[in-house]
Amino acid sequence: MSRRVRFRPAARVDLRELYLYIADHASPAVAVAYVRRIRVACEKLEFMSRRGQPRDDLGYGIRTLPFEGRATIVYRIDDIGVQIARVFPAGRDYSSKDIPDET
Repeated sequence: MSRRVRFRPAARVDLRELYLYIADHASPAVAVAYVRRIRVACEKLEFMSRRGQPRDDLGYGIRTLPFEGRATIVYRIDDIGVQIARVFPAGRDYSSKDIPDET
């Protein structure tokens, strides 16, 4: 079943921060390519939304999907589709307080 993928504002900020960090420490071209790969991985959830690990400890219906061993995509499936809630860099501690509520 196909599900529309939507990025929550917090996830958009996360992607922007990842871009800025990588652009500063590597190059803008590397940053663009990396963020693009993350977005592609998120868009693939349109057809494989249950791929991620269920993480109800983070909130009802939350799932996480590791990305290239360097980031974690946090999302939930709702009636409309897939909400990308956050994109955390690998090694970052996060809890349910860091995940936006459904809207």
